Amino acid sequence: MTVLTITVTSLRELSRRRIALLFVLVLPLVFYLVRIDVQWQAIRFLALGVGWAIATLALFSHVGARRLDQRLAVVGASPTALFFGRQLALVATGMPVAGAYLLLVAITQDVPRLAAVGLLLVTTVLIAAPLGAVVSLVVPRELEGALALLSVMALQLLVDPDDTAAKLLPLWSTRELSAYAIEAVSSDYLQRSLLHFGLVLAVCVLIGWLTSIIRLAPAKLPAPQVEADTTSTR
Repeated sequence: MTVLTITVTSLRELSRRRIALLFVLVLPLVFYLVRIDVQWQAIRFLALGVGWAIATLALFSHVGARRLDQRLAVVGASPTALFFGRQLALVATGMPVAGAYLLLVAITQDVPRLAAVGLLLVTTVLIAAPLGAVVSLVVPRELEGALALLSVMALQLLVDPDDTAAKLLPLWSTRELSAYAIEAVSSDYLQRSLLHFGLVLAVCVLIGWLTSIIRLAPAKLPAPQVEADTTSTR
């Protein structure tokens, strides 16, 4: 089974979860409207809202498809195709959300670097999809996983972005990109944010991919032992 086949199948599965998709679309709007009076906070909160929504959707998708993936792996589906196909479906779902909110920002805000806001939302979606997959591996239940993601996003909001510990959080790059987009600071912010984004994306994808290969590897059964013939010869 190819990656494209898994992607199309996963998109069909996601399309059936209409209430979840509605929350994915509405949740970032709540984050945005809460701080719309402060431009840089509104845009950064919007990015975090998009990240939380897509990561939670990814969590539900991977947890819900766990048994199906095991059955598909038994009949010959590649764990690599299963993982990356599902990831592509999640990214394909998240990109229109990012595009819609970029349009909203363009209408409601006067941002010096609007293209950087688009880059902010796109990189957030690309990180959130594998992040949700990784959390689903650590916390294999939807409710507990959603609470774990909520804790991560709360830390993103509460921790001082200048602290060293903040740089270990997956969406620290949103702060640097927000500053670059809104405050028209130097390109150093852009370089730092893209470097952090690349590292986090690589780590999350690598962990999720390797874990999927290990988890979906066929079990090796012990070779049957031939019982010794105890029939006495005459």
